[in-house]
Amino acid sequence: MNRDSTTPRRAAFGTWPTPLEPAPRLARALGLGADDLWVKRDDLTGLGGGGNKVRKLEWLCGAALADGATALVTTGGPQSNHARLTAAAGARLGLDVVLVLAGAPGTSASGNLALDGLLGATIVWAGAAGPSELGSAAEQAAEELRRSGAVPAVIPFGGSSVLGAHGYAECGAELLDQAPDLTTVVTALGSGGTMAGLIDPLGAERVLGIHCGAVPDPAGTVSDLASGLTGSPCPPQSLRVRLDQVGAGYGALTEPVMAAMTLAARTEGLILDPTYTGRAMAGLIAAVQDGDIRPGERTVLLHSGGLPGLFGHPAALARAQDATGPAGP
Repeated sequence: MNRDSTTPRRAAFGTWPTPLEPAPRLARALGLGADDLWVKRDDLTGLGGGGNKVRKLEWLCGAALADGATALVTTGGPQSNHARLTAAAGARLGLDVVLVLAGAPGTSASGNLALDGLLGATIVWAGAAGPSELGSAAEQAAEELRRSGAVPAVIPFGGSSVLGAHGYAECGAELLDQAPDLTTVVTALGSGGTMAGLIDPLGAERVLGIHCGAVPDPAGTVSDLASGLTGSPCPPQSLRVRLDQVGAGYGALTEPVMAAMTLAARTEGLILDPTYTGRAMAGLIAAVQDGDIRPGERTVLLHSGGLPGLFGHPAALARAQDATGPAGP
């Protein structure tokens, strides 16, 4: 990792390393060997229900504290895992948190939104806002805090910046210790920082990102972050990125994702969400089917968390409930 003496110390939120667990029944169901497929349990990071944003927030909140912040401001969608974990980080540190979310009040009261409230965050609704509009609204919220005498730190969308990506460079180093024969780690590609961080220690050839529809240019986003982190060019064409699991859009449930969620649950008791980890699993399945992931190779699925988002997704919940029935004859 490319660090120097100016890199801030982390805030302490998680317990590391997270486990690396075998998934033999799922592997066999996909046509892989029983020892081929493993799961990196970054859903078990502890803070606020867990998830991959904890690693990023350790670095981002460390910088905020060094700058004397008394409040955190960040952005996201209505069911943002990052927003929920920023609220949890603020609670842990005794900082006020303002979440600037796309959408309008009353559209949902479950999933991550319920936890945002439980954790004490203030929500500012930004309407039908894209990334640039959300960023402007976050800066406006920060300026209002400054006028009231607070010292806000604006945390980037998804926690994805060169600084935040240090958290996943550390995760990649953990994986090298746990599985030095790793061939491919499969990760959801949302705001880009998780994939970019993994590339630092693992190299672009060992990281497969499954685009989730969160950013318009996933490869370019990861390329910029990875290049900034490593200090070396990481051109978009060098990246392994699948674009085939987005379907109708970021919040839409697709049949391959529902099938992937069901298979993981019924073979390994592994719960995935419909926006990120479900898409990552669907992309892994597609990669096995087209030969990009092969039997006899060590493959790791990065479980990036997101369970509360499942409970805020009516279509996925309805499908899961429809699948229930008697345990046997």
